[in-house]
Amino acid sequence: MIKKTALLILLALTAGQYAFAQRGPRANHVALYVKDMAKSAAFYKDVMQLEVIPEPFHDGKHVWFKTGEHNQLHIIQGAAAVTEHDINSHFAYAVPNLQNFTKHLDEMHVKYGNWKGDSKSPQLRPDGIKQVYLQDPDNFWIEVNDDKF
Repeated sequence: MIKKTALLILLALTAGQYAFAQRGPRANHVALYVKDMAKSAAFYKDVMQLEVIPEPFHDGKHVWFKTGEHNQLHIIQGAAAVTEHDINSHFAYAVPNLQNFTKHLDEMHVKYGNWKGDSKSPQLRPDGIKQVYLQDPDNFWIEVNDDKF
C-alpha cells in the first residue's frame, strides 16, 4: 500500500510540473541597460547580494547574476544616461528575513522605504507581505519583500 501511495504522489507531482510547463512562458531573465556597468554590478553584488555567474559574451559589457534557480539578471553596459523611472515599473525579490535585509541596507547606507517614500518602515501589502522599495544606480526600482511563496 505504501508503494502505491508513493507512486500516486509521484505521478501527481509530475503531472503538476508538466501542467505548469504547458501553461505558457516562465520567467528566465531580466536585462537592464545601464550607464555605468561597474557601479551597477557592484550594487547588485554587494547591496542586493546576488551571485555573479558566467556570461557568454566575454566582452566587458555584460555581467550576469543568479536571481533564482532558473532566473537571472543581466546588466548590459551602454545606456547614454541615467533616467528617472516610475515606482510602478519595478521588479521584486523575496528575502527570508526582511528585517535582516533592511539592516544590511542601513549598513551599506542605501536609501529605501515604503511605496510613498515617506518612511523606512516596511509596508504591508493587502496579502500580508511586508515590502520595501529602493533604486539601483540607474534608478530602476526594486521591491524587496518577505513573501514565502
